[in-house]
Amino acid sequence: MFKFIHAADIHLDSPLRGLEQYEGAPVQEIRNAARRALSNLVDLAIDQKVAFVLIAGDLYDGDWRDYNTGLFFVDQVRRLREADIPLYLISGNHDAANKMTRTLRMPENVTFFSADRPETALLPDLDVAIHGQSFATAAVYDDLSEGYPLADSGRFNIGMLHTCAAGREGHDRYAPCSIEGLKSKGYDYWALGHIHLREVLSEKPFIAFSGNIQGRHMRETGAKGCLLVTVNDDRTLQPDFQPLDVLRWDRATVDVGDCQGIDDVLERVASEIELRHGQADGRPLAMRIELAGETAANGLLHAKKHHWTNEIRSIAIDVGKGEVWIEKVRLLTTDPASRPILGNVPDDALSEVASLFQQIREDSSRAGTLGFDLGDVVKKLPAELKELARVDDDDWLSEVLAAAEPLLHIRLMGTEVDE
Repeated sequence: MFKFIHAADIHLDSPLRGLEQYEGAPVQEIRNAARRALSNLVDLAIDQKVAFVLIAGDLYDGDWRDYNTGLFFVDQVRRLREADIPLYLISGNHDAANKMTRTLRMPENVTFFSADRPETALLPDLDVAIHGQSFATAAVYDDLSEGYPLADSGRFNIGMLHTCAAGREGHDRYAPCSIEGLKSKGYDYWALGHIHLREVLSEKPFIAFSGNIQGRHMRETGAKGCLLVTVNDDRTLQPDFQPLDVLRWDRATVDVGDCQGIDDVLERVASEIELRHGQADGRPLAMRIELAGETAANGLLHAKKHHWTNEIRSIAIDVGKGEVWIEKVRLLTTDPASRPILGNVPDDALSEVASLFQQIREDSSRAGTLGFDLGDVVKKLPAELKELARVDDDDWLSEVLAAAEPLLHIRLMGTEVDE
């Protein structure tokens, strides 16, 4: 019996995006998160006395800003060497050979697979064969797995591959391959990288993405870590997910539909934050709060969004005991459908406005046909606001529409909302 670790997508020294401009956010923790997660990986390898560690691409996040990134990695590899644990690496699209302009000599326990062709490393004491090939460039569109050798008979065979597999939303289609193609090689385990969401593609043979070891932004929510794999004497497998992240990201949609006022909304938000914090396994939490539902507080929420965002951030600091930070507050609320609209504007005019907003919500391209060009509006914004306007982002557009509609109603009715 032996154990090994399958990890990928370390993205060492990659910045965590979304919190650093937030007053009171843990800037140093954010900047050091990837390093601390890698240190946790090494701790786990040593504690579990694993036979070897695999990193299936994207160790780095592109070219180094300075040598400290490489020096930190060398120091972690030294810790593995002192525990007599070898490390096997392939490069992915982010750390492909042609992007790295600064290199350091690696300790002798590191095997870096070539980008020229698939290579095989043999571990005679364990009867293990590890097959792998690095990316030669930042964008590889060929199926690299086709060139991998067939399984070495009599050994436990592992394939390391940086790939999109059959394709995943949000990831470039690098080194695409099929599950059947991987199975045809006869390997016992495929250690995949590139996709940041942990996913098992096949149980027999075991084919899996381990996911990245530290979430970097709001699209990478939930626990992040590696797979600790136990190989029994009969070569059956026991893969076990091990969290390594030091800061966790979470997105909470809070239904405030039955809330009659702002106090009810804030109380509902506080309860959700407390619940999510308790589920974060003792880790600091970065959250996005999305308020949804039809509520009488809708107009006030949208009219004073900046104020209520900071109220929610204050609640998070209090309820989360200084370990919860709000990345963003999104308002997706609407006015209750049955709520009467009063004012000096005829009901049919307000109905027409509501209808126009609904058409754009259902199909963003309708904005152009209605004579409203968001691009022209963005051009007139100050430079600092242009960066915030993401006209091609449906989430951004839906949020803008949700904010604009109640404000327009308020203006049309000739009423004001106190700041």
